[in-house]
Formats: sequence, C-alpha cells, structure tokens
Amino acid sequence: MNVAVAIHDIQRDALPSASEAGPAPKRIVVAYGFWIFLLSDIVMFSAPFAAYAVLVRATAGGPTGAQLFNQVSVAIETTCLLASSYTCGLMSLAVGSRRRAATYFFAVVTFVLGAAFLALEMREFADMIARGATPQRSAFLSSFFALVGCHGMHVAGGLIWLAVMMAQVALKGFRANVERRLFCFALFWHALDIIWVALFTVVYLMGALP
Repeated sequence: MNVAVAIHDIQRDALPSASEAGPAPKRIVVAYGFWIFLLSDIVMFSAPFAAYAVLVRATAGGPTGAQLFNQVSVAIETTCLLASSYTCGLMSLAVGSRRRAATYFFAVVTFVLGAAFLALEMREFADMIARGATPQRSAFLSSFFALVGCHGMHVAGGLIWLAVMMAQVALKGFRANVERRLFCFALFWHALDIIWVALFTVVYLMGALP
C-alpha cells in the first residue's frame, strides 16, 4: 500500500497543475477567438435573413423578385465566389508548405474572383435602381438591399484584408503571426461562401418562384 501511495505522489508531482502550465499558446487563443467572431457574425446575418423572409411579399405593388432577378448573372456570381473559396484553400496549402510564389498566385486568383463577384453584384444593384427598384420602393426591396448589401460589404472587407495580408507576406515572410492572420482570413472567406449559398437559395432561387 505504501509503495502505491508513493508512486501516486511521484506521478502527481511530475504532472504540472493547470496554473503551472501557463496560458494556452497564442495560436489556440487566436483561433478560438476568431471562431467566436465568425459565429457571432453568422448570428448577425440571421436578422436580415429573418427580415427578408417576413417582407419578401411586401412589394407595395412594385416589382417582385421574379421580375427583377437575372438568374444567369447570379449564377456567374455564385460560380466566381465558390471558385474563389477553392483557390483560397489552395493558397492556405501553399502557406503551409512555405511556397511564396504559389501563395501569391492563388491569392491573386482569389482576389480577382472576389472582385468579379463584387462587380457583378454592384451592376445588379445599378440595373435594379435604374428600373426604379430602389430600397425606398417597398419593404421587400429594403430588406433585399440590406441583406445582399451586407454580404457584399463583407466581401469588400475580405478583399482589402487579403491585399493587406499579401503585403505582410512580402515584408515579413511566413512568420507565425502572419500565418495566423492568413488562417483567420481563410476561415472568414469560407464563411462568406456558406452565407452566400444560403442567401442564393433563399433570395434568388426561392425568389424566382411566382
């Protein structure tokens, strides 16, 4: 019995307590915090989604989604954004293997695809406004511009973030803090794709129904 107690005491002394181990590594803290940010951002999107679902039929005698939406243009937008998510994943793989040229290449492709998506979305807005379908026209259009525009603003912010990160790679190389920021950007960009798939389904596919 005494031997067993002695062995237990040795094992207890050999294992540091939680307080002795110190704080968690920064990469874990950053990843955890950024996941919380992403989840809160997705929860934030639930408000304009809910508003759109309630107001989609409140056209006040104005045009409906079926009359306004150009499914071909929206399909091209969707293809650009989904393809940018794929190239963003390839960029992350290049970062993990420290291939700077490949990182730049896939970052540029991701940026171009994201910019093309944003340009098509802005053209869609401009065409709708030119036809008199402004946010003030009806509750439906107000909720549409709020929801789709909010996603577009996130994409624009992501493009600025990506450009800044490429400048950091050029100046600092693949330092640990730069890698963490690129990892966070990739999570953010993939989350935007997930939100767009939901938006595309709820707004454009269901909105095309009579």
